[in-house]
Amino acid sequence: MPLKFYEEFNAFKLYLLDLGLLGAMVDAPAKNILIGDNVFKEYKGAFTEQYVAQQIVACNVTPKYYNNENSTNEIDFVVQLGNVYPIEVKAEENLKSKSMNTLLNENEDMEGWKFSMSTYRTFKQVVNIPLYDVDEWILMYKEKMLEI
Repeated sequence: MPLKFYEEFNAFKLYLLDLGLLGAMVDAPAKNILIGDNVFKEYKGAFTEQYVAQQIVACNVTPKYYNNENSTNEIDFVVQLGNVYPIEVKAEENLKSKSMNTLLNENEDMEGWKFSMSTYRTFKQVVNIPLYDVDEWILMYKEKMLEI
């Protein structure tokens, strides 16, 4: 079933076309974002999500947003490349994600992806992919989908 059938327009997030635009809108000096300054700890997550969104869209894939209206569970992105893949984005190496784990426990045949500062690794149903590899990962799955 195509993911688009489940699309709800009352649950969404907005992203810009460019990471630089987000920085300009919040008057964030680049040196403070790139250097591990605790002042920007909250913003690092938003900037990292923006980066991943840009990379996914650049691969001509449309990311969707998921939240469960009956709980606080939300998934940063969901993409459909043959199968449906929930995506969590982490600005650091912390890979904990209650929302992702809950979703995957309810859907044992689903694989989830985490894009983070950590190295490539797998754990149960979750694959962690380094942030620098977002576009290559998406393109690899996009090519697999075309082979089917």
